[in-house]
This record gives sequence, structure tokens and C-alpha cells, in this order.
Amino acid sequence: MNVTIQEQDGNMVAILVGNLDTSVAAETEKAMSPLYNVEGKNIIIDCTGLAYISSAGLRIFLSILQITKEKGCHVYIKGINDNVRAVFTITGFSNIFEFV
Repeated sequence: MNVTIQEQDGNMVAILVGNLDTSVAAETEKAMSPLYNVEGKNIIIDCTGLAYISSAGLRIFLSILQITKEKGCHVYIKGINDNVRAVFTITGFSNIFEFV
């Protein structure tokens, strides 16, 4: 799993590549931890390169949403494939997150 965080056009963007499952969840959460400190900016989680997500990965996304929402941020999910979209739909996360 590879995570890159960068600022683009005033937004904080996390680019995920690989499989986000339980075996890499702790490492991925640590790599995404800078997002917890973002205030007043949009956060875009770019999942174009994300092949798979487990419940452990969904928990990371939810934590980012909950913590940063209190700081005036909006969290958007970008570029999910059909398999990842199915996980979001089945778990109800498609109703919680905004997609771009």
C-alpha cells in the first residue's frame, strides 16, 4: 500500500495505491495521519489506484471524516473502481461520503 499526501489547488489530497486491508491498515493510518491536522480545507482521498478496501480501511476513512469535519473540512472520495464502490454501497458508506 502506498500513500502520498500533497496539497493541490488549496486542497489536501491523499493518493492511495494498492490494497487497503487489515495487514496494512496501521501503516496506512499512520501515513494518512497528517490529514487529522488539516483545518478549513477540503480533503480529497484519491482512490484511483486503490484496488481493494476492507472494513479496516473504511474505519480509517471514517476517522478522517469525523475528526476533520469538526475542523471545517469536507472529505471527498475520488476515483473509486466498481469493487471499492460496491464495498461503500454495501456498508452504507456511500451515504456518508461525498464523491467527486
